Parts: sequence; C-alpha cells; structure tokens
Amino acid sequence: MSIIEFSKEEKDILVKNIQAYFREELEQDIGNFDAQFLLDFFSEKIGPYFYNRGLYDAQAVLEKRLDSIAEAIYEIEKPTEFVR
Repeated sequence: MSIIEFSKEEKDILVKNIQAYFREELEQDIGNFDAQFLLDFFSEKIGPYFYNRGLYDAQAVLEKRLDSIAEAIYEIEKPTEFVR
C-alpha cells in the first residue's frame, strides 16, 4: 500500500482542525509542530483503517451496480433454444 500523503494546503487545514479540536474540546493549546506530529501519527497508524473502509464501501457500491447491470442485460436477452 502506498503512503497516504496530503498536499501542503490539505495539511494546513488538517493541522488547524487538530488545533481547534484541542482548544475547543480539551481546553488545551497545541502548537503547529505537535499538531503536525499528531496528524502524521494518525495518517500512518489510523489512516489505513479509514482508507480500507472507503475501499470496502466503494466495492459494495460497485457490486450493487454490477448486479443491477447484469439484471438489465438478462431482461433484454432474447429467448433461444440454447440454455446456459
């Protein structure tokens, strides 16, 4: 699996969100460096779980659509003597 990476702009937003969470929910100030460190930790250790969950959800949607397509094809199939 490739490493989950964010653009500088994305990192800036995420770091600000981490700092806001600490300030609002934990009533603690957290510096930019600490917030980046925490982001890196979550990206490396927790991120793959969210990434995989997204893949599983996408796969389920795709399977549902493929089933729907298979049903649509079956519905337009012309009758013949050949049975598969």
